[in-house]
Amino acid sequence: MEAIRIHKFGGPDVLEVDDVEKPVAGSGELLVQVMAASVSPVDYKIRGGGYDDAGQALPITLGRDLAGVVEEVGLDVDGFAIDNDVFALLGRDRGAYAQYVIVTPDEVARMPPSLSYVEAAAVPLAGLTAWQGLFDHGDLQSGQRVLIHGGAGGVGHLAVQFAKARGAFVATTASSEDIAFLSEIGADQVIDYQRQRFEEESSDFDLVYDLIGGETQDRSWGVLKRGGALITTLKEPSREEAQRRQLRAAHYMTVPNSTELAEIAGLIQSGRVKVRVQSVYPLSEAGQAQSALERGHVQGKIVLKSEQPAGTI
Repeated sequence: MEAIRIHKFGGPDVLEVDDVEKPVAGSGELLVQVMAASVSPVDYKIRGGGYDDAGQALPITLGRDLAGVVEEVGLDVDGFAIDNDVFALLGRDRGAYAQYVIVTPDEVARMPPSLSYVEAAAVPLAGLTAWQGLFDHGDLQSGQRVLIHGGAGGVGHLAVQFAKARGAFVATTASSEDIAFLSEIGADQVIDYQRQRFEEESSDFDLVYDLIGGETQDRSWGVLKRGGALITTLKEPSREEAQRRQLRAAHYMTVPNSTELAEIAGLIQSGRVKVRVQSVYPLSEAGQAQSALERGHVQGKIVLKSEQPAGTI
């Protein structure tokens, strides 16, 4: 089979199409034919050498999430059958930029039937990041107020919708070109960070979910009510500042969770959550796709699409 791998760290040109051995599902494993894989910031950060512990020795197959078709079901795997449409967030030891990948049951869920493979591939990493930030770490409840920094991106646009589905008041920061989009998907207040300072527009939040970092994070302390939380996927918030203000703060890493992924699938299938894909590239153009994400403003996700129909590889 073919896999898109890096043999050294660097720019998009280090991505190579390699012929590698097709894996076989062992006990407790599924073999999935990858129909689409999303492109995420972690991909180009690993490619550029931004993580010392990328989870694998070189060469590395990039890509954390995918949508595809189950081709083999190993022993001791329940709930899945050959030809099931699934989506998954992989552990860091494997990559989705390939024609096939091994998936474990704790990483995978049945794909929402209403989605295409391309749309479904945009969900697992972004969706679980948003879900775990808002609910597992942020403990967001119905009736509370949340400010989401960077609401139009891959994680952000799902976080806005998850928070609304939970019954929260949702404010978000975004550029002017994203205001209509975010209002359409349910944001109660969209703050144009290019023209407004969010701390002058709204306050008294139970949760700030920070996907921007830097001085945006530093300015966020003042909009939280006492006992509130600042949760981020980026730099570790100041524990001293949190203690001084009687707030809670945390940085976290997303982990695979099949139960939560199935809950997300249910929200999508019910129509309460929409998935935004800005652009689609063939798998062989993974370098161009990463470049587009790295240099440009992206609304939603960029996705790689397999160039082989299901069941033909």
